[in-house]
Amino acid sequence: MDSSPSAPRGRSLGWSRNLIIVTGVLLFHALVLWALHTGLLRRAVEILVPVQLLAEFIEPPRPVIVPPPTPVPPAPVPKKVAVRETKPTPLPPPEIQPVANPDPAPNAPTAVATPPAPFPPITAPQAVVAAPVVAPAAPPAPPRVELPSSDAEYLQNPKPQYPALSKRLAEQGTVQIRVLIGVDGLAHKGQIERSSGFDRLDQSALATVLKWRYVPGKRAGVPEAMWFMVPIEFVLR
Repeated sequence: MDSSPSAPRGRSLGWSRNLIIVTGVLLFHALVLWALHTGLLRRAVEILVPVQLLAEFIEPPRPVIVPPPTPVPPAPVPKKVAVRETKPTPLPPPEIQPVANPDPAPNAPTAVATPPAPFPPITAPQAVVAAPVVAPAAPPAPPRVELPSSDAEYLQNPKPQYPALSKRLAEQGTVQIRVLIGVDGLAHKGQIERSSGFDRLDQSALATVLKWRYVPGKRAGVPEAMWFMVPIEFVLR
């Protein structure tokens, strides 16, 4: 009587335990998945497990060491062998030895030894006479030039007239007159090369010089028309 109601009760308790276990397992897996997704599990492992154990547990991949290529030794350079060309030594000509003939032929020609010709006498070398060096001809001297002259006594040239107004005004100075003297000794042209500073003195000197007679200039002794400078000085005394 007492065992019948307890049997269903025990079964219900067994089903509830299994349900709780299954539910707990599912919740645990769900929590683990959620922790993996959010990174909580990795943080918990880092906190609980020492860093050294993690380093030993997770080893980084070792780098692959490539051995260096073996150097190839250079090929040996063949040494140059100097080949010397040897000239063949000429063989001496065979010596011809005369054979003595004890019985010469009666008509055999006899050789007559002639003395060698005497050497010509050695003469002293003759001195080489150098040809005289001819100096180049000097250029001809320039022809002699004689300038015209107005100082000859036989010309009797009068002195220039001193203007009366220039005397009263005390005008003095030297005039340079450039005159062209012809071969006839006359003045063909004249011009004032340098003034005395006073026109009256300059004109008096020019008029006087153009009336003078001159000794014409000469080139190599031949009369030639030339320009000649005549100074005229006006001085009050």
